[in-house]
Amino acid sequence: MSEQILQPIDTGLWLGEGPVVNFHGFPYPTRMIVARLPDGDLWVWSPIALTDELKREVEALGPVAHLVSPNAIHYLFLTQWHEAWPEAKLWGPAATIKKCDSLPFEPALEDTAPEAWQGVITQAWFRGSFFMDEIAFVHEPTHTVIFADLSENFSDGFLKRHWKGWQRAIAKAWGIVVGKGYAPLEWRLSWLNRAPARQALSKIMASHPDRVIMAHGEWVDTGGDAYLRQAFAWLIRD
Repeated sequence: MSEQILQPIDTGLWLGEGPVVNFHGFPYPTRMIVARLPDGDLWVWSPIALTDELKREVEALGPVAHLVSPNAIHYLFLTQWHEAWPEAKLWGPAATIKKCDSLPFEPALEDTAPEAWQGVITQAWFRGSFFMDEIAFVHEPTHTVIFADLSENFSDGFLKRHWKGWQRAIAKAWGIVVGKGYAPLEWRLSWLNRAPARQALSKIMASHPDRVIMAHGEWVDTGGDAYLRQAFAWLIRD
C-alpha cells in the first residue's frame, strides 16, 4: 500500500510533497498546502502534480473550491487541477494572471483576502521588487504562515542528493539553506523599494505565527517568530 501523499499537520490543514522539478537547471522540490474552510470547502495553495492517488485523497477531504498561486513561478499544475475541478475559483497576483491568461482567474490578489476564504486565511502582499512579487498567507486557526519563494530553507541532505557541488556553493553563499532561510539573492537585490515588503512582513508577524511552511526546504513546526527574524534579516536590517 502506497504512503499517503497528504499529511495532516494540524486541525484542518494538510501538506503534500510533490516531485522534484527542474528550475533553470536547479532541482527544486514541490510542496502544496490544503486547508479546510469552515463551510467544508478546500483551499489549495500551490498545487503539485495531480495523480490519481492525490485526487482521491483530496476528494476524501471535501470539495475543492479555491486554487491559489502565490507568485508567477508557482503555476505549473494549475491547469491540471482546474480541469479536474472546473468549478473551483482560481486566485493569484496580477503577475500570475498575466502569465496564465488562458485560465479564468478571479480578480488579482493583493493585500486583503477574499471574503470567500471566511477569515481562515489572511494574506500580505510582498511587493517593491522589479523581479517578482508574492502573496504570503497565514492560516489563522493554526498560526501557520505559508511562503512560496520568500524563504528557501534547503537542508544539507537535500542539496547533497540533488544539487551539484557548484550549485551547493551557490546555495550556501546565497543563504537559502537551513540556518538562514533567505530568499534567493537575485530577488533580494531586486528590491529597490523595500517599504511595502517591510509592511507586509510586519503584518505577517503581527499574526504571531508559530509554524512556518515554505515551498522549498525544511519547514518549521514551532518558533515562527524567531525563524522570520532570521529569514528576513536582510529586509529588516537594510
